[in-house]
Amino acid sequence: MKVTLIGSGNLATNLGHALKEAQVEILQIYSRTAAHAQRLATELCVDAFCEQICEINTESDVYIVSIKDDALALLTSELQAHLPEKLIVHTAGSMPMDVLKNERRGVFYPMQTFSRQHIVSFAHIPIFIEAVNVKDLQTLLNLATLLSDSVYELSSDNRKWLHIAAVFCCNFTNHMATLSARVLERHGIPFRVMLPLMEETIAKLHLMPPDEAQTGPAARGDERVLCSHVEALKDDPELAEIYKLISNSISHD
Repeated sequence: MKVTLIGSGNLATNLGHALKEAQVEILQIYSRTAAHAQRLATELCVDAFCEQICEINTESDVYIVSIKDDALALLTSELQAHLPEKLIVHTAGSMPMDVLKNERRGVFYPMQTFSRQHIVSFAHIPIFIEAVNVKDLQTLLNLATLLSDSVYELSSDNRKWLHIAAVFCCNFTNHMATLSARVLERHGIPFRVMLPLMEETIAKLHLMPPDEAQTGPAARGDERVLCSHVEALKDDPELAEIYKLISNSISHD
């Protein structure tokens, strides 16, 4: 199978490494910034890269678009004009399949947090696929199973709810860690002391549902501790309000 990557950011970089490891042939890297396309092409030992849509090859079996959501809609008409009969898929969790306008279109969404600086293994990352026709869906299934043992067909509507849930699990969780680091920094305590606690929190979720794993003063209904914490945070009203809101949500769950 031959693939072209359209994009060179966090997800495209990690996906490129996963495709290379699975020995999938990457024909070309496209990016609006030539230097970014060249960087990723060099990193993946891909011979061809470009910065113009009209320079994208027409020989690939799948064209995977991994760019910012707001740029996706702007790019689709150009891709449709240049690759009218090709299978084009996007990797955005929050965007419907039909943001693409090609007759052969689909979604290839690996649900994970990605950074260029940290290449992750795709072996167990859930990949959610969708396509207009059965043949293209099978192509995406074949490609996804080369990368991961966790592949699901999912509609655009259900993927929207999946993405909302992912924001709670990942983005909000990381922001809580950011707020924790802010509190610790003010008092000269290194954030690394939280890592064993966070690791055990995640480890428990492999064994029990999240509501059963919940601990802490809000889960216990310990009003004395809750009031004490809110009082301590009075000089940071925003943080105190977040603390009260989350604690209230836990106590009423």
